[in-house]
Amino acid sequence: ARLALLVTLRPTGLIYGGPVQRLESGGGNCYHAARAGRQEAENARLPLPHGKKRRAPFDASPGWSRSMQTNSPANDALYESKLAGLRLHRRGKVRDLYLLDQEHLLILATDRISAFDVVLPDPVPGKGAILTRLSKFWFRRTASVIGNHLAEFPLQTLLAEDGERRLVEERGTVARRLRPLPIEAIVRGYLAGSGWQEYQRDGTVCGIPLPPGLRHAERLPRPIYTPSTKAPVGGKDENISFQQSAERIGLELADGSPQTGSREEAARAGQALAEKVRETSLRLYSEAAEYALERGIVIADTKFEFGIDAAGELLLIDEALTPDSSRFWPVEHYVPGENPASFDKQFVRDHLDSVGWDRRPPAPSLPPEIIRATAARYDEAWERLAGSSPGAGANAGQ
Repeated sequence: ARLALLVTLRPTGLIYGGPVQRLESGGGNCYHAARAGRQEAENARLPLPHGKKRRAPFDASPGWSRSMQTNSPANDALYESKLAGLRLHRRGKVRDLYLLDQEHLLILATDRISAFDVVLPDPVPGKGAILTRLSKFWFRRTASVIGNHLAEFPLQTLLAEDGERRLVEERGTVARRLRPLPIEAIVRGYLAGSGWQEYQRDGTVCGIPLPPGLRHAERLPRPIYTPSTKAPVGGKDENISFQQSAERIGLELADGSPQTGSREEAARAGQALAEKVRETSLRLYSEAAEYALERGIVIADTKFEFGIDAAGELLLIDEALTPDSSRFWPVEHYVPGENPASFDKQFVRDHLDSVGWDRRPPAPSLPPEIIRATAARYDEAWERLAGSSPGAGANAGQ
């Protein structure tokens, strides 16, 4: 069975250069959770939290130029890790996975960044540490909704060097080895990205009809659930319907668990599990979006991944509600009909489009000012959501 858990760690024996190519997940087909009909009051400017004032265009903002002095935890960028005492399992687009034993993985978040399914040659300093802290913050905050892959493990006995231990403390997560479901669970609350492009062309998002006349970045009448495939390395995720996602889960259960019984029983189990994934994803998004809005961030859409344990319990794995897996927009700059500013890697995508890159490897290098601005965006996303949020505490997310 495949392993799919994402955790973040900070490395000691590190390699700071050398391009790595890996495909990035994205896209999604949709389950219709929206009703026809036009949303009115919700489509106006969103209310600002805590008495904030609307700012001038994002990049010209005095507040933004202040946050360009990033407080990211890593002063040096980590492109690739190498932990002497552990066995490397595989490298993902961003994370390096190490085997601890038959039941646990160590997931180390590097500073690699990908765009358009290509890993870029330049790391973003501190990015991996922020992804790790933010995922842990959300895993713990959402534990009442669904369990997750976080686990305890005595790593001190396996990491002899102080540098490796510091690396793991800042960038690492110990996770249970679970059986990943062969889909990605995407929830969209706003009209953006490929969904906006499809809507302009067909009036739909992932095949779901939406009311006419919606504007770019407009809030949808209700969030929609959008499963996609999880392609192997070198492949590309594809949009699928909810029923196709249930069939894929059923086949996975039939292939991997002799106890499941007949194909018909596996198909029924797959349908039930797909429905639970859909329900859980929509609830996770809705609760997180409400929390984030109070702290000045619009979560336009996000991606979840799930796995099951030996008993068949559904658990949240991978990362959760980070700038890599979500679209984050600062609420003070949000205006329906305009291209939103962002706290996520859309900033990097926009730069790459502006220089005429054809989205095929090798990717061009990022200018230093783009790297600094990207690091600052990730840093501010953390500060707004967890670093200085009401009640978060000094150690929130750790």
